[in-house]
Amino acid sequence: MVFNASSASALANFNDKFYFFNKQALFLILGIILFLFFCFFDYRKLKKIAFPFFMFNLLLLIIVLIPGFGREVYGGRRWLPIGSFGFQPAETIKLAMVIYLSSLLEKKKSMKSFLAVVGLVLLLVMLEPDLGTAGIITTTAFFLFFLAETPLKDIFAIILMGLATVPVLIFSSPYRRKRLIEFLSASLEKEKTSYHLKQVLIALGSGGFWGRGFGQSRQKFLFLPEAATDSIFAVIAEEFGFLGASFLIFIYIVMVVRGFNVSLSVGDFFGKMLSFGIIFFIGIQAVINFSSMVSLIPLTGVPLPFISYGGSSLLVSLTGLGILYNVSSQSNKKTR
Repeated sequence: MVFNASSASALANFNDKFYFFNKQALFLILGIILFLFFCFFDYRKLKKIAFPFFMFNLLLLIIVLIPGFGREVYGGRRWLPIGSFGFQPAETIKLAMVIYLSSLLEKKKSMKSFLAVVGLVLLLVMLEPDLGTAGIITTTAFFLFFLAETPLKDIFAIILMGLATVPVLIFSSPYRRKRLIEFLSASLEKEKTSYHLKQVLIALGSGGFWGRGFGQSRQKFLFLPEAATDSIFAVIAEEFGFLGASFLIFIYIVMVVRGFNVSLSVGDFFGKMLSFGIIFFIGIQAVINFSSMVSLIPLTGVPLPFISYGGSSLLVSLTGLGILYNVSSQSNKKTR
């Protein structure tokens, strides 16, 4: 699907229709290696590196904000250039934060420690700015905090802080405010819909129930922005229709349910929090991408896990699944 959705823009911009496909293939190979490595790497050893790994990723988030180091694309400074490739620290911080929070919550640290960790990450991510990733980080952290049997008064306090913070984040940025206004306008008057959302809705509507057929998308021919990354679901829906899009969503549901089942079967606290955190951030990222594509929420720059073009997201998702598999296998050994 990456090749299918990107070939037109790759040919137009780089005179090579395999440009994005070749890059993604390299990341896929590396991702499979990482997946296999973490399948057999004892997840309990991650506790020893949780803090240094988290601090290293915080440092990367700081470096990406420094002009001359971070690369600015579409008004956001989110990429660290590595040769001809780009690396997104906001992707790896999701996994680093889940590992560190799992270790922190196991030690029964105070709510202040929890808020300090999450707040620092959110501040750096929002400075990029990246509201979609900030949403994933916030909901994942809250989910783990809730599962750690936190007192209800602390949970309500965090909810109130979140409700107070969200409007400030939205209206303090002209870009985010514009996105919200476009989204609300589209809900009331379709002619006021943004160009990007119009092209997404055209793709979804053109697919009908059965779809145009594999490779037959018209929107990918430079009409649909970010066809191979954030908007790849629209291409899938156009080519495979409502039936194919629903089947894809069903696959994600099965994966998340299986992940939750693994988490519920784990005996030790760290493994339970770790596995819950991994499957939740993958699942919520998919939900945010799907929701923005069908105009349930404003458009966000969040890739669809495992499918969208983007090496950083693919590596983090496959590494997370490798860790999840190891948690599952270690748990099964104990129950035998």
